[in-house]
Amino acid sequence: MNGGTFNPPFGNTNVFKEKVAVSFDIGTSYCVSAVFRNGHVEIVSNDHGNRTTPSWVAFSENERFIGDAAKAQASRNPKNTIYDAKRLIGCKFSDAKIQNDISYWPFKVDSNEYGNPVICVEYRKEERRFLPEEISSMLIRKLKSDVESYLGEQISEAVITVPAYFNDSQRQATVDAANIAGLQVLRIINEPTAASLAYGIGNDKANKGQNVLIVDIGGGTSDFTVLRIDEGVFHVKATGGDTHLGGQDFDNLMAELFITQFRRKYKINLKSRPKALKRLLFECDKAKRVLSVSTQATIDLDSLCEGIDFVSTISRARFEEICRPHFKKCIKYIETVLIDAKMGPNDIDEIVLVGGSTRIPKLQNDISQYFNGKKLNKSINPDEAIAYGAAIQAAILSNIEHSSIDDILLIDVAPLTIGIEVHGGLMSPVISRNTTIPAKCEEQYTTFADDQEVVTISVFEGERQFVRDNRLLGEFHLTGIPKLPRGAPRIQISFEINEDGILNIVAWNKDGDVKEKLVIKNEKGHLSNEEIENLIKEAQENEKVDAVEKNRIETRTELENYLYRVSTSCSENVEWQEYLDTIYEWFESFGNSATIEELEDKLEEVEETLNGVSNKPKDNFDDFVEGGTKLDGIDLDEIDFADEAV
Repeated sequence: MNGGTFNPPFGNTNVFKEKVAVSFDIGTSYCVSAVFRNGHVEIVSNDHGNRTTPSWVAFSENERFIGDAAKAQASRNPKNTIYDAKRLIGCKFSDAKIQNDISYWPFKVDSNEYGNPVICVEYRKEERRFLPEEISSMLIRKLKSDVESYLGEQISEAVITVPAYFNDSQRQATVDAANIAGLQVLRIINEPTAASLAYGIGNDKANKGQNVLIVDIGGGTSDFTVLRIDEGVFHVKATGGDTHLGGQDFDNLMAELFITQFRRKYKINLKSRPKALKRLLFECDKAKRVLSVSTQATIDLDSLCEGIDFVSTISRARFEEICRPHFKKCIKYIETVLIDAKMGPNDIDEIVLVGGSTRIPKLQNDISQYFNGKKLNKSINPDEAIAYGAAIQAAILSNIEHSSIDDILLIDVAPLTIGIEVHGGLMSPVISRNTTIPAKCEEQYTTFADDQEVVTISVFEGERQFVRDNRLLGEFHLTGIPKLPRGAPRIQISFEINEDGILNIVAWNKDGDVKEKLVIKNEKGHLSNEEIENLIKEAQENEKVDAVEKNRIETRTELENYLYRVSTSCSENVEWQEYLDTIYEWFESFGNSATIEELEDKLEEVEETLNGVSNKPKDNFDDFVEGGTKLDGIDLDEIDFADEAV
């Protein structure tokens, strides 16, 4: 103790640092970061000062852009600007929904050797192929960097949100994306479940017991979840939805209307013109937002394609008409989830809206009418609620003690039925949809043929009776079965779903000692631990390369601005204009490819030449300006060399 101060133990400077917890909501259209500290949740603004970050990644000849910067240059670089990567995660390239999405994307999506989608771009003068997980990891790494800047410290773990109806493959791919970004996942939490925490914390009505329906319709996915909230216990009763139903689908329907108009009038298919298609989709998104507050919106695009200006209007009634099938799907999902929860419309106390697409008036009206005109709850921010609630869960998992989150218990469910294939291609359910997780179930099976020594165990998820209509998660072989008549061997299979909704399976012969395990994350086509490690190293290398490229661009911009200022001030001196013209020619030819050293040398050369002094250090150039040096009638005191905003 000295002078009223306290020195912490040697080597431990964080003894009194407030513990924080972090969450990331990686949406189809936008991402949101949140932290829990000092007893409350804070939404983190990005480096542009925005509380939401576009889920966009773009590549140019030498640069990589993420978030706002990527979206800002999309119209100039549509083939190398990636968005909607979340709709590809954990899916197969052959999926009909993926093929439909591809028809609206200006960037190229191909299939890898396992039938998984890969995104193809031109980056650093070569074609690069990125898995959707890699694109998501770039977004997560960007969010991680923003949070670290906000907190002033490094973070290593976070809660990540996913749509409730994400299957096992999609959940594991999300974990892989976070790992590639250098994060450990504290928990994968369903988006509507996270939103329920944002609604329920500090809500006196909820604490007294409420049945709540969370309607979460975002940019690319839709989730509908029924919960019972009672005295800090958030018990999910049922969940359902669609991983390919959201605002992007509404945009595409509107775009299809205008694509048809343009094709009929000008005989040009805009789907084959990436730049024009991207501009049209941008305008459709804007028009959709306008129609939430107005009865009509106008599409006005100068020189959309081949110099043709395109102007058209759409009414709210027309928009509602073309989107009606999707709106009906939403109501159907609500019906199903209520049946699964063993409830009726009158049993629901609150209907909480989450996600940007719930702002659509017709959708709100349809939902309200289904519940006999019940007023919808819009009390929480639809864009930030998921990240907000996930931060609360992160605080609980991080053992942060605070009265605001004491005694909170979250009980979630499995979104899909898990089972195995039995004789005849039938699906034998083991863990039913909406089973509370974590869950563990065991079933006993036997052989179908005499003297059968090997059993192939194929694991599926889905609600259909035949496995051909469900999704294959993985398969493995149990060997060493003793030769016995059919039906005699006793094969035990244990299924376990953890808190993240990820499946682990163990099978063994009860009359032997052979055990086989299957962790679905190692399914063929998924990333192995070695592949994840390689991608982590590549991501770290990309960060270093990006930093070098950023410095190079800043130096290039400094030279360009300098040339502009001097050229403007020396406009009447023919001799110096001729010299500057040669520098401009060099800049036009080599400026984009020159190294930092070459750009710095060129800047120093120009400064020294203008001063008429050879080998004059760059740092002393301002001294020469202040000294009133004149060059061929140019008074350098009259030249403004101050930095200008770029």
